[in-house]
Amino acid sequence: MVDSVYRTRSLGVAAEGLPDQYADGRAARVWQLYIGDTRDRTAEYRSWLLALLRQHRCRSVLDVACGTGVDSIMLLEEGFQVTSVDASDKMLKYALKERWERRKEEPFDRWVIEEANWLTLEKDLEKPGDGFDAVICLGNSFAHLPDFKGDQSDHKLALRNIASMVRPGGVLIIDHRNYDHILATGCAPPGKNIYYKSDLTKDITTSVLLVNNKAHMVTLDYTVQVPPTEAGADPELSKFRLSYYPHRLEAFTALLKGAFHGKCQHTVLGDFQPYTPGQAHVPCYFIHVVKKTG
Repeated sequence: MVDSVYRTRSLGVAAEGLPDQYADGRAARVWQLYIGDTRDRTAEYRSWLLALLRQHRCRSVLDVACGTGVDSIMLLEEGFQVTSVDASDKMLKYALKERWERRKEEPFDRWVIEEANWLTLEKDLEKPGDGFDAVICLGNSFAHLPDFKGDQSDHKLALRNIASMVRPGGVLIIDHRNYDHILATGCAPPGKNIYYKSDLTKDITTSVLLVNNKAHMVTLDYTVQVPPTEAGADPELSKFRLSYYPHRLEAFTALLKGAFHGKCQHTVLGDFQPYTPGQAHVPCYFIHVVKKTG
């Protein structure tokens, strides 16, 4: 196991779509502080996602990597019918807490929250009718799933399961960091985080792990300043690691089309803007919008 030699993530950090083997809850709290709440989502991201969902006349949305529920809450507040799943109960407890506290609001009373794994998604979650109008998997979440067997069979299975939740005519919105740039340069593209505004980050160090001379994993080591829990106490510096499979744009596009058996319309964006290979601006994230046609 890679983790016995090279720690893939800090103990307690939840990984969406994976069994939460190490979670003790502490890192989940730090991550919740880091990403903030719905009010900390960037205006560009919020307006882009809402416009895209409304353009495709979406009502029901499956947030397949909901984590603490930050995106799900944003969509509930905008009137969408939301189902939220994650493999980490330590992350889901924040979503469950929000649902309980706002249970008197109809959208939150109807909010479905389930623990589910991408590799067994069809068994873990009952699909409504032909499926959801939209499935979202954002914030570089899918890259948390390692290539356990070295042939990307788990990636293919997970994407097939996720694609099966999309109704005909519905859309999958899924993203990943610009790993092409990271692997070429050894560092992430310069620029702000397109998803959330956080002033807690003090440092992020990028590392690339090679196995048999092939990029197998990218790790990001975060140093985050955590506000004190007691008045008068000093802020605490918390260090934690997240690991990702480095999906290249062309290869991931092929995986997505395979998951839909080619019956789809695929568009790729760079930081929410139309993307053209070789363009001057280097995006931090690639976002794939896949419409199911069959």
